[in-house]
Amino acid sequence: MLQLIRNNSPYTVIILFIFTLLVKMQALIHPLHPAMLPDYLLYNSIISLFDMVFNGNGAAFAYTIFAVLLLFFQALYLNRICNKYKLFPKSTYIPAFIYILLTSIYVQFSYFNETILVLWCVLGAIDTFLAFGQTLQPRKHIFNAGFMLCLAALFQFSAIGYFALLVMCMIVLRPFNFGEWVVAIAGYITPIYFFASVLFLIDMFREIVHWPNLGVSLPGRMEAPVYMLGIFSGLIILFFSGVYVMQQQIPKSSIYVRRNWLALLIYVLISIAVAIITDAYVKSIWLILMPGLTLIISHALSLEKSKRFSNFIFYFSLIFVVFCQLAQNK
Repeated sequence: MLQLIRNNSPYTVIILFIFTLLVKMQALIHPLHPAMLPDYLLYNSIISLFDMVFNGNGAAFAYTIFAVLLLFFQALYLNRICNKYKLFPKSTYIPAFIYILLTSIYVQFSYFNETILVLWCVLGAIDTFLAFGQTLQPRKHIFNAGFMLCLAALFQFSAIGYFALLVMCMIVLRPFNFGEWVVAIAGYITPIYFFASVLFLIDMFREIVHWPNLGVSLPGRMEAPVYMLGIFSGLIILFFSGVYVMQQQIPKSSIYVRRNWLALLIYVLISIAVAIITDAYVKSIWLILMPGLTLIISHALSLEKSKRFSNFIFYFSLIFVVFCQLAQNK
C-alpha cells in the first residue's frame, strides 16, 4: 500500500476514501450529535442551522459521516498544498494518508466539532501565505491570509494566537513594506467588523462580550494510562522519524521551499500554544495540531533511498492507529 500512496494517481483517492471509512468505523458505528458549547455563538449558530437539515433519528449519523467527509477532504486539500508548493521531492498522496491516520488516533476527532471548522480556515490561510514569496499580487494574498486566520478565531477564540503566525509569515516570507503590513491588519480586522455588524443588526451585540474565551487544555488525571502512554510514545517516534529525514531533505530544496518550511514549523509551535490555552471542555482541540504533525511525519514515508526505514514507519503507523482505537475502548 505504501507504493500506492506514493503514486500520484487519481485512483489513489478512491483507495484513501475506502481507507478513511475503515479507520473511522469506530466513530461511524457509535455516532454522536454535536453538543452546543457555552459562549460559542458562531459555532452554535451553525449547529442550529445544520439541525434543520440533519433532523430525525439519523441526525447523529448524518453529523458523523459529514465530519468524516470533511476530514477526508481536508486530507486531500493538505496534500494539494504540499504538491502545489513542492514541499516534498515528489508529488504523492503520503500527506493525505498520514493526516487520515493521525485524525483517527482519538475518536472525538472524527465527530463533528468546531475544530474541524477552524482547520478549514487555517488550511486556507496556509495555502495563501505559502504563496507570499512567489506571487505578483502579494497584497491580495496577505489580506486573504489575515481574513482566514481571524475567521478561525471567530469559531474558537484561542485561535487568535494565529495572529502571531501572520506576523511571523510577514517577517519570514516578505521583505518589509509598510503598505503590506497595513493590508495584513485590515484583512485580520475585517471578519471581526462584519461579525460585530451582524450582531448589532440582529440586536445581539451584547453577546460579543462572551466571545473572548480562554482556558487550559492539558491532560489531567490519566483515566486510560495505557492509551495515553501509547499515544504519546507513538507520536514521539513518528515525529522524530520525520524530523530525522526532514533535516536531510530540506537543505537540498530551493530557498522558497526552505522559507516555507520555516513558516510551517512556526505554525506547529503556535498550534501547540493555541491548543493549550483552549477551554478543557473543547475535547477536539488537539486536532488543530494534526496538519503540522502530518507535514513533518510525511518526510519519513517519502524517503525512497531507504526502503526498510520507510516501510517500518508505514507499518508502525498502521499498528499505532489500531492500538489507539483498541485502547480507547478499555
